[in-house]
Amino acid sequence: MTQRPVTVRSLKIGIGGVRGVVGETFTPELAVEFAQAFATYAEGGPILLSRDTRPSGPMVAAAVTSGLLAAGCDVIDLGICPTPTLQLAVPWLGARGGIAISAGHNAIEWNALKFVRADGRYLDVGQSDELLDIYHQGEFAKAPWHRVPSRVEARDAVPHHVERLTRHLDADRLRAQGLRIALDCCNGATARLTPAWLQSLGCTVLTINDDLSAPFPHAPEPSRTTAAQVAAVVRAGRADVGFVHDADGERLAIVDETGRAHSEEVTLALAAALVLPLRRGPIVTNVSTSLAVDRVAARFGVPVVRTPVGQPFIAEAVESHGAVLGGEGNGGVVVPVIHLAHDAAACIGLLLDQVVALEQPLSTLIAQLPQLAMIKEVHPVEPNLLFTVLQNFRDDVHDEAGVEIDSSDGVKVSWPDAWVHVRASNTESLLRVIAEADTVARARELADWARDRMRS
Repeated sequence: MTQRPVTVRSLKIGIGGVRGVVGETFTPELAVEFAQAFATYAEGGPILLSRDTRPSGPMVAAAVTSGLLAAGCDVIDLGICPTPTLQLAVPWLGARGGIAISAGHNAIEWNALKFVRADGRYLDVGQSDELLDIYHQGEFAKAPWHRVPSRVEARDAVPHHVERLTRHLDADRLRAQGLRIALDCCNGATARLTPAWLQSLGCTVLTINDDLSAPFPHAPEPSRTTAAQVAAVVRAGRADVGFVHDADGERLAIVDETGRAHSEEVTLALAAALVLPLRRGPIVTNVSTSLAVDRVAARFGVPVVRTPVGQPFIAEAVESHGAVLGGEGNGGVVVPVIHLAHDAAACIGLLLDQVVALEQPLSTLIAQLPQLAMIKEVHPVEPNLLFTVLQNFRDDVHDEAGVEIDSSDGVKVSWPDAWVHVRASNTESLLRVIAEADTVARARELADWARDRMRS
């Protein structure tokens, strides 16, 4: 059996799927073989396929389709659509799984394959390892010539997603309110979903960057920085709220009616503050997410469950703990009544429904959240040195007095009033350093403290 190298420059393979820079490490050959491996893992089809708007999308989709057909799988192509749309469609269409072609928040030169199992959730750790073993071994299912499917079925799953989103809203109340919403689709896949859906709810939608054929107008990672354009639209258009999407509809950043752009960390904390008065239960988030979530949960006497970083961990914990909400500080939110996936449109629906019900402006609701200071840094590291640097940091802080150390995902060091977390990215060859405290000065001090120990 042929063994294949896994760790190469600008290629990440793991629980987040396989992603890399197109034309360098992310090649048609790689896409074909991972598609064959997934078909072998799924033991047949049908398999759903979707993509975002990256220029490499058609090439990658053709390669993935080839690999799936070669293994004898029926392929249902959803075309350009949000990844959560595919995740909802997999069980709806009775598919054996799905492959979303999208690098999400990564820059436009990247692309990725994200693997979805039959219940619409990403593969968990054990399942990802099993898929990787199949890929390593190179022994794929191969259909004989007369059993290779001869056509690819095309379906539009967006209407199904819209129906599921609308089912859990007071749509009549929203239509009566007539909200004005500024929306930045980042020229990504959500341009096929969110604007029309919000218009169907009686909203006036001031949409920017909704051209599926245009490049990303800014980094496709919702944040205070990338919200600058939509913040200007909120102010000029007197909108009630502004939203910023990533490339495939998993993450969301918020701008309030004053035009103030908020950190992506606010998204989950605000969702928790709005959902807990309606449904009491645990909140699930990762070890890198703001303590604002914990402080909101404490107001309602409910626990917060912390997991390693990654949507599969969040979804698993939401299910096992019966949580009423899950998500991460990157703007990804799981609304369990809709499905166990990061779904920015589902989060928009939750926020709008409650903003209208409470009859309070968004700025007032956000001002009621715990106020903390967070610093996020990224430090590129050669792939072969990532875990050496991380282990050295772990060894260096192990005997630090008066701290609590969590090694479930990288190294998180906590003090009574603050914390700092150093971990390897799931999607790029870099270390992330996140520090949070009650003041900017204290957070800066901790980020510098961690960086100095990483260098040593």
